[in-house]
Amino acid sequence: MNDHPDGWGLLRKLTWQDALLVLAVLLLAHVLVSLVQWILRHVAEKASPHLRLGILRVVPIARLLIRIGAIMLVVSSIVEPTFRNVAGLLVSLGLVLAFALKDYGSCLVAGVVTVLENVYQPGDWIEVDGAYGEVKSIGVRAVSIVTLDDTEVIIPHSRLWSAGIFNASSGNRSLLCVTDFYLHPDHDASDTRRRLMEIATSSPFRKLETPVTVIVQEKPWGTHYRVKAYVRESREQALFITDLTIKGKETLRAANVRFAQAPYAPTHGS
Repeated sequence: MNDHPDGWGLLRKLTWQDALLVLAVLLLAHVLVSLVQWILRHVAEKASPHLRLGILRVVPIARLLIRIGAIMLVVSSIVEPTFRNVAGLLVSLGLVLAFALKDYGSCLVAGVVTVLENVYQPGDWIEVDGAYGEVKSIGVRAVSIVTLDDTEVIIPHSRLWSAGIFNASSGNRSLLCVTDFYLHPDHDASDTRRRLMEIATSSPFRKLETPVTVIVQEKPWGTHYRVKAYVRESREQALFITDLTIKGKETLRAANVRFAQAPYAPTHGS
């Protein structure tokens, strides 16, 4: 290593060995991130359900720590380790991010805030800009979610500053599911509400020892029932709603309860 800094007063005079060292550190960090991420996700899927989200929570933290460590090693290899040089480099990088890479820098900062404040974590079910799904991974720039239709959606972390983020599970295995029924207004509302509560309570997908609530609202076209209950496992929410819908329709038809019908749109010439 040459003890004299270059013309900028920050960087050392680099050699091929230094360049290879930087490349090796970056490559090792990438491999280590991929390996740790794969191991933790594999362990989470094999672990008991109540431990899965806790293990997945470690993934973005481990990835952030590995990348910070790699950056520190690279900086220490190319910059004279003095307070003035390090501070100058940080200021320079800050200016670059602020002007040339403003949007990308905003995503990076928002990503760090997301991990530190635990806004969402792998395994959570979130909704951003109308996209609802399970958080699969939290990258440096964006979060990846998979919808109920098995579609992957990539959302930049910068949406944290300007968009509302709805977290349905917030680190819990369970979440609240809502099943809707639209009925003709001429029926026994108390008996119908009781039947729907019994169906939800007896469902094998419901989380035990959690409340079941049925909200009844009268509308111009009929009566709207909303059955609210907690599913035992967030990934079973679609199955839970399907189970309540099928059993609810069977029970209501057996009780001669009619369903509301939307008015038909008039056709031409009618």
